[in-house]
Amino acid sequence: MRAGLYNKQMLLEGVFAAVTTPFYSDERVYYRKIEANIARYSRSLLAGMVVLGSTGEAPLVGDAESREVLRVAAEAAAPEKVLIAGVGRESVKATVELAVAAAEFRYDAVLIRPPSYYARQMSSAAVLHYFRSVADRSPLPVILYNIPQCVPYPIPVDLAGELAGHPNIIGIKDSSGKVERIGALVAATQHAPRRTVPVTQTFEPATARMLEPRADAEGGFVSAGDLAGGAAVATAVPAIPVKTRSREVGFQVLCGSGSVVLESLECGAVGAILGLAAFAPQACQEIYLAWKDHDLALAREKQERIAMANQRIVGALGIAGVKYACDFNGYYGGRPRAPLLPLNAEERIEIEHLLAEIRN
Repeated sequence: MRAGLYNKQMLLEGVFAAVTTPFYSDERVYYRKIEANIARYSRSLLAGMVVLGSTGEAPLVGDAESREVLRVAAEAAAPEKVLIAGVGRESVKATVELAVAAAEFRYDAVLIRPPSYYARQMSSAAVLHYFRSVADRSPLPVILYNIPQCVPYPIPVDLAGELAGHPNIIGIKDSSGKVERIGALVAATQHAPRRTVPVTQTFEPATARMLEPRADAEGGFVSAGDLAGGAAVATAVPAIPVKTRSREVGFQVLCGSGSVVLESLECGAVGAILGLAAFAPQACQEIYLAWKDHDLALAREKQERIAMANQRIVGALGIAGVKYACDFNGYYGGRPRAPLLPLNAEERIEIEHLLAEIRN
């Protein structure tokens, strides 16, 4: 086990955008558009972003590309936004290697799905060993990722409860869309060890990039002595340390379906990671904020507002639908990478109608 592990625990409350990976027409990664998207998300009220999750077409992006995507996104992100890297690979070794790269780029946590290729060999014992082995060696805290639509092995609730006891596994994103499962996960993990995490003075997440001294601060500060002596040498602006306080959190359950955000929060989830937030972050955030304000009527209204868009665009049309919705709402989406197919004209028109009142 590496020295210094388990000292970077993270608060995960709020709504996170599961961001896309734009490509050129020849399918090269379009890094400049990643920068533009991340910069725009950084100006929103989102808690943070997940890079190279399912919405980011992670299984279709090579290892070298993945490292570059992670680097570019991290450099474009505002320091107060939590950054989560999707690093799941088929082997423990490859997953840990990408987790190490994410740590070098100052991500806050990693999101890891179960292996899927050798599905028949993925017994509970094998999956338990996989996650524990990765968590033992990952320099960043681990978030489990249950996505039965894509991975033939759903993480059982009792297995999640057992993994919640690991000191470097801090939460789970559950994309089953089943509220009863969210509630079961909350119940199964409620006795997991409590963790002390750094937060800001207003109890928002304190990210690694916020706490890190900025050696690249641009010039502009000139000392009084230099001015008196006629010198005109600009120096770096002195770093102002971020004041933090501590907060205790337990194992954190995150909803992964835009259809059940409110119900999941009511069941004990601390937030949500949503493909819908890639193109409608404000609409998703409004559900969370209304719930935080204990205005359930407004939260329910906001939840109902996105119901059909989530069902059709994210659920039925998938990656191609999310990417076109990004284009329509002012983000960069583009075509999915083959073998995924783009939308036809009728599907594009349908999305435009669904988003006519959800422009943000």
